[in-house]
Amino acid sequence: MPVRFRREETIFLLIDVQERLLPSIEDPEAVVQNGLRLLKAASVLSLPVFYTEQYPRGIGPMVGPLTENLPASATRLEKTAFSCCDEPGFTESLRNLKRPTIVLFGIETHICVLSTAMDLLNEGYGIVLAADACGSRRGDHHAAALETLRSCGALAVPTETVIYRLLGRSGTPEFKALLPLFKAGS
Repeated sequence: MPVRFRREETIFLLIDVQERLLPSIEDPEAVVQNGLRLLKAASVLSLPVFYTEQYPRGIGPMVGPLTENLPASATRLEKTAFSCCDEPGFTESLRNLKRPTIVLFGIETHICVLSTAMDLLNEGYGIVLAADACGSRRGDHHAAALETLRSCGALAVPTETVIYRLLGRSGTPEFKALLPLFKAGS
């Protein structure tokens, strides 16, 4: 059964887009730009956002442009586990929101994003990957992770698809607020 996701059912999870790791990621600008689009959508649509930093003392904090655009209500998780689900209290925090779908984006697709998505699938969540807002050091690793997750039931689609699906229709104030994110040249 395909993942069905609506704004009132969805949580965003931004994983480990950190200062010392991002420069080694293939097409880091696209990961950040699409992450910014998703964070803007989260703000406009009032979606809960969780974000993680993997061992920030060693890898540094999340990159500035994303940090500056986090919704005020975003929840931070510092972690050392590759799967967010292996950090104490994480799955309980998600469960308390009673939202069955999680949109994941961040780095690295084949390590922390994959590990977290697999564990969340096992917890019964519908998983949507904003594929162009995820990245790995090597493109083949990114592609292999997306293929693996699709075969396990996750939906991997472009950021634009995620946002339009959550909008649901045109002509709304939210649509008008987010439309500039996808106009030519943005």
